[in-house]
Amino acid sequence: MNVTKTEISDVLVFEPKVFGDERGFFLESFNQRIFEEAVGKEIHFVQDNHSKSSKGVLRGLHFQWAPHSQGKLIRCISGAIFDVAVDIRTNSLSFGKWVGIELNAENKKQLWIPDGFAHGFLTLSDSAEVLYKTTAYYSPEHECSIQWDDNDIGISWPTSDVILSKKDKESKKFTEVFNSRKKI
Repeated sequence: MNVTKTEISDVLVFEPKVFGDERGFFLESFNQRIFEEAVGKEIHFVQDNHSKSSKGVLRGLHFQWAPHSQGKLIRCISGAIFDVAVDIRTNSLSFGKWVGIELNAENKKQLWIPDGFAHGFLTLSDSAEVLYKTTAYYSPEHECSIQWDDNDIGISWPTSDVILSKKDKESKKFTEVFNSRKKI
């Protein structure tokens, strides 16, 4: 497995070795030892999630407040997405910065987003299926959403023609979220 750091060093891209022939392919999608060596600490995943979205659906930017913040290991098994992580660790030098990468069924890359980040993705293909592992259980009373198009973050999404859920339409601005809460 090839591991690459992004512009925010704690956010990592995992690219598996794919063994393919006329029958199809084989890859090791997860190895706890390799993962923890790359991340630099012990990680316990507690929940696997699976979503399917049609083209133009944007999910995010979601996170959970401590003590229920979630690390996520994301991969796209069908179609293509533009996946984004926003650093919301108020004591971080990269607070408010973002990284984005295309994850798709062809490149088979995975994105590790540690806790202390907001996460969102935009479906680029006609449909996409996304699998992700989380380090904390879903906790609705600790969840929060930041506006996907907030100018203070300035994410360069591939399109602005997006489909949002009611919850994501009601998301708050970045400064509004972090001026109203204690530090993460």
